Amino acid sequence: MTDQQHHFEEAVRASARTGHERTLDDLQRLVRIPSVSWPAFDPAHVAASAEEIAELLRETGVFDVVDVRRAPVEGGTDLGQPAVVARRAARNGRPTVLLYAHHDVQPPGKDEDWLSPPFEPTLRDGRLYGRGAADDKAGVMAHIGAIRALAAAAESEKRDLDLGIALFIEGEEEWASQSFGNFLRENRDMLAADAIIVADSSNWDEETPALTVALRGAVAFNVRIQTLDRASHSGMFGGAVPDAMLAAVRLLDTLWDADGAVAVDGLGAADLDVPDYDEARLRSETGLLDGVSPVGRGAILSRLWAQPSISITGLDAPDVANASNTLIPSVRVRISARIAPGQDPNAAYAALVQHLQDRAPFGAHLTFEDPGLGQAFQVDTSGWAVSEVRRAMADAWERDPVDIGVGGSIPFIAELVDEFPEAQILVTGVEDPDGRAHSPNESLHLESFRKSLLTEALFLARLDQRIA
Repeated sequence: MTDQQHHFEEAVRASARTGHERTLDDLQRLVRIPSVSWPAFDPAHVAASAEEIAELLRETGVFDVVDVRRAPVEGGTDLGQPAVVARRAARNGRPTVLLYAHHDVQPPGKDEDWLSPPFEPTLRDGRLYGRGAADDKAGVMAHIGAIRALAAAAESEKRDLDLGIALFIEGEEEWASQSFGNFLRENRDMLAADAIIVADSSNWDEETPALTVALRGAVAFNVRIQTLDRASHSGMFGGAVPDAMLAAVRLLDTLWDADGAVAVDGLGAADLDVPDYDEARLRSETGLLDGVSPVGRGAILSRLWAQPSISITGLDAPDVANASNTLIPSVRVRISARIAPGQDPNAAYAALVQHLQDRAPFGAHLTFEDPGLGQAFQVDTSGWAVSEVRRAMADAWERDPVDIGVGGSIPFIAELVDEFPEAQILVTGVEDPDGRAHSPNESLHLESFRKSLLTEALFLARLDQRIA
């Protein structure tokens, strides 16, 4: 590293440090906007969130264009939720990096489950609490904070920036990114890049950074299980007539073996090296009750990152308050499966359907509805961008990063690969295992956020010196 490069990186560090309070203030302002993208919620809040972020980007003075745009959902004419795009052109042979995050959030759930109001950001014990504080408005502000630090350092050092930067701040990631593919195609020139940072994952812990190199895919669908054409009196006919709930319980139990491991032919596992991770940490991070054992076989992280899983996430049936003495004629179940990296989601869905059809008890009728499929993903770690981001992590955190997998899915990454096959994709994040994204009391560890922002600022500063 030359003296000039060293001075510039030190200026970036100083700018990130002096701008940190402003970044936190802006993050809290974004958290106050209840930008839930689900159809049952007011879309005006998502629009307001997009406009606020667009204004923050314009204020940096870095970009040639900043805009709020929408695209049609896949297979329809309705428009998706508003996203923010921005771009500055690369100069003098420098690369372009695309920074992705999303500004929409999950529904808050019940207010009584939160220790503080979900959309009133609250600082407590070194963490910022609020819906979206971590997932993913912190990702948005890590990008903006890093860009501010880069621009301020360039101004203080009286130098021009040559790096190309594009941003895509999506508005519907929490509602299946339904316009994502169309948005990429319609805005390809705005978003094309040599490297892409997807800031929507987690670090290893509060003190150790991580690069996500594997993501499981997703297969979700509804199955309706029917045994009767009408409800019948449970006292008069129970014991001779199978009700739909009996059939459902018997059928769903076939999805797992006695250890709780997936027992569906055709769902495979990946061969991934995994770090050490013991049962005590699993219990701490998940709230597993005393006396309740984990499920599955093999190393715990292999179960979470490299093996399939199946969860029942919804059930349409009479609730206890409205239960009557009748045999239920039909029930509808939501099945959510995660599949190993390397597994084709279409083949996995076919295997699940075949498994259920072959095992329908008592001849129950099955109807399958609303399949949603998401590709798994594995990062090619051989490229220069991976080396650069690892080095930036090590310098910002003063600790070497860990390569991790994630049990959850980011299906749209496959669409990024399809649209930009030459781009190197880096999956980073600001979350930590205690962040409780999607759950009550979601929070952001502030020191981890500071280091994640500095990581990105150093990464951008080094790319500004690199010939593409």
